[in-house]
Amino acid sequence: MAIIALLTNTPGPEGDILPSLGLLSHEVRVLPAQGNAMLAADGAQLVLVDGRKDLAASRTLCQLLRTTGVSSPLLLVLTEGGMAAISASWQVDDVILDTAGPAEVEARLRLALARSSHTEADTSAPIRAAGVLIDEASYTAKVHGEPLNLTYKEFELLKYLAQHPGRVFTREQLLHEVWGYDYYGGTRTVDVHVRRLRAKLGTDHEQLIGTVRNVGYRFASQRNENPEVVDA
Repeated sequence: MAIIALLTNTPGPEGDILPSLGLLSHEVRVLPAQGNAMLAADGAQLVLVDGRKDLAASRTLCQLLRTTGVSSPLLLVLTEGGMAAISASWQVDDVILDTAGPAEVEARLRLALARSSHTEADTSAPIRAAGVLIDEASYTAKVHGEPLNLTYKEFELLKYLAQHPGRVFTREQLLHEVWGYDYYGGTRTVDVHVRRLRAKLGTDHEQLIGTVRNVGYRFASQRNENPEVVDA
């Protein structure tokens, strides 16, 4: 049984959106079709987006979910007429027709989970991004070969950002992922730790953690990138 977040603006149970889903044994959490809805979807293994009625808004939502760091398999529920609009730019892992039978829906969910599990990095392997090397086994971090003296939370924050280079995270998302869902220290906690991380990276490398105005932070996707301040 999987935990599924179903993002929709259509009121009613999941059976009104994807009838076959209601016949399966998965735990489905129906949430508003908004980017910040994932903050309430703690532990969701799959994300379904209801794209039956508003293709433009669904496309924007899917892209936003990817940009803000949703790594769970992302599937789009469509009508037959909406299939012609789908392209790689939507950044979804798969599409499901709202008329699909239970066997097909179950197979697509199972395959999406399997692909996600297969592509996840081996946690024993060092994390490398933009000149930063993070070794979880020895709990050490280096930037261009120079060791960093980090606190536990600084290490966890740097590790999480480096695992998703180029992705933009809100402060609320970072609080949720690094400090835990029940942490209530406020978004200022993230700002303080980012400042400390930048100071420890040094003036030559502090730009690796960029600020996205009115959104949050992102880690450089390559060494020569300067993401210090960009607009959302």
